[in-house]
Amino acid sequence: MKRKITKRIIFLITIIGIGIAIYFIGRNAYFGAKYPIGEPIDTLNNVIVYYNGSTRNVLERNTTKDGYNLGLKYQCVEFVKRYYYEVYDHKMPDSYGHAVSFFDKYLRDGSMNSRRELIQYKNPGKKPQIGDLIVMDKTLWNRYGHVAIVSEVTGNDIEITQQNPGPYAESRVRIPMYQTNGGAWFVNHKRVLGWLHYDKEQIKVYRETKMISPD
Repeated sequence: MKRKITKRIIFLITIIGIGIAIYFIGRNAYFGAKYPIGEPIDTLNNVIVYYNGSTRNVLERNTTKDGYNLGLKYQCVEFVKRYYYEVYDHKMPDSYGHAVSFFDKYLRDGSMNSRRELIQYKNPGKKPQIGDLIVMDKTLWNRYGHVAIVSEVTGNDIEITQQNPGPYAESRVRIPMYQTNGGAWFVNHKRVLGWLHYDKEQIKVYRETKMISPD
């Protein structure tokens, strides 16, 4: 009896191990990839979205001519930072960090996220606007999180444009959204932590206040 139980346990452990191995191989491989790595597949306000195949694929670091770090080609972070740099001429004070680090869970809603110099709103919160930077939480299988740009907003959903969503995922995805009884807007996706908003005047005031504040 004990031998039978032991064999069953070993069998189950083996099956689970094989399943996990298959999952990670499938997750990191991109058999029959749709495009070559680095192929332009979309644009948003003339900012190119590149195909990256596996979400873990990494090429060299992308930096601007003046040395500003945009991120690793062609991760999701590289796209959103390149978008903010090219569209808004915005450089984040902290140019490093994984996607999930873009959202500060301890920051008061509507406050300046000092690491990114962008106004941060939680989900649910103020209605997202076109150009906002959506931040998604990490998961058991993705400890880095995900970021994307809001490319369209309606009364009941948003469209996001993303880079590196996976080898077979689309660069544009619509996510349902609704207004709560309290007036806040909820983006109906369990991973959406919130969004960062570019406000040129608020950033200017923040920088001026920071310069005159005593250390």
